[in-house]
Amino acid sequence: MEKQFKQTSGLSLIIGSFVLIATMVLHPSGGSIEHILKIRDVIVVSHSLAIVSLPFVAFGFYGLSVSLLTPSRISILAFIAIAFGLVAAMIAGTINGLTLPMFLSHYANELNQNLTVPQAIVRYGFAINKPMDYIFIVASAVSVGIWSVLMIRGSEFPKWVGYYGLSLLLLAMVAAFFRFNFIDLYGFRTVVFGIVSWVVSVGVLMFTKEMP
Repeated sequence: MEKQFKQTSGLSLIIGSFVLIATMVLHPSGGSIEHILKIRDVIVVSHSLAIVSLPFVAFGFYGLSVSLLTPSRISILAFIAIAFGLVAAMIAGTINGLTLPMFLSHYANELNQNLTVPQAIVRYGFAINKPMDYIFIVASAVSVGIWSVLMIRGSEFPKWVGYYGLSLLLLAMVAAFFRFNFIDLYGFRTVVFGIVSWVVSVGVLMFTKEMP
C-alpha cells in the first residue's frame, strides 16, 4: 500500500506539472478590455487548466511530505506552506482567468462607450493577482527549501534532487537581489518552469521508485 501511495502521488505530481506547463504555454498577456475580450476563450481555457491541475499537485505534495516524514514532522510544515500557495494561485486564476472575462463579456457591445468603472475593476483584479502571485512564489520557496534539505539529510531520495532544489532557491535570491520581476508574464513563467522542473524530477523518482 505504501508503494502504491508513493507511485500514485508521484504520478499526480507529473500530471499536475504537465498541465501547468500547458497552462503557461497557453497563458496570454493581459491588456485593455478589448484585448481581453478578443482572447477571452484562451484566457478561460488556460486558467481553467491551471485550476484543474492544483488538486493533483496538492495530492502529490502530500505524498512527498509523507515520504519525507521525520520525528519533527517538518515536512508537514512544508505541505501547509505550499497549500497556502496553491490556494493563492487558485484565487488569482479564478479572478483574472474566469471572473474578469465573464464580467467583461457583458460589455462586448459597449466598447465605444465610457467604460471607466469596468476598467477600474480590471485594474483591481490585477492588483489582487499580484500579491497572490507573491504568496505562491514565497510559499513554493519555503516548501522546496524544506523538502530539499530533508532530501539531502535523508536517504529516501537521491541527494542531487535536494541540491537541485536549493540551487533553484539560490538563483531566485540572486534574481531578487537584481530586482527581477517575478510577477509579469515572462517572470512568472520562468518561476513556474523552474518549480515544475524540480517537481517533475521528484514525481518521476516517486513513480519509478528509482531511489537509493
